[in-house]
Amino acid sequence: MKYDTNAPIYLQVVDAIKLDIINGKISPGEKLPSGRDLAVLYTINPNTSARVYTELEAQGICYTKRGMGTYATEDLERIKECRDEMANETLNKFLVSLKQLGISKEEAIDMINQANDICIL
Repeated sequence: MKYDTNAPIYLQVVDAIKLDIINGKISPGEKLPSGRDLAVLYTINPNTSARVYTELEAQGICYTKRGMGTYATEDLERIKECRDEMANETLNKFLVSLKQLGISKEEAIDMINQANDICIL
């Protein structure tokens, strides 16, 4: 994984795992890698792995069974909420960037409609 130097690494890993859950690469209820395995997988410090799982648990995306490991949430509604939250965050960043370029709401809508004809949306 290539990391952005402008954001904390643990949050980037959190987002990567959330995307895997949202996109079905990690199934609801599936056991996640151990902290040590996560550190190796993402080339991060084991302390960072612990922070990743702490954050995912705080967001309700995973849970830990004492002595058994960490698992993806089985709450499909929470997964949908997570998807919507990430989509809104992405959209807001996009709209802020367009505003900084001096692009109006109407121009942005036209651009999205034109891109929709080209892209996979």
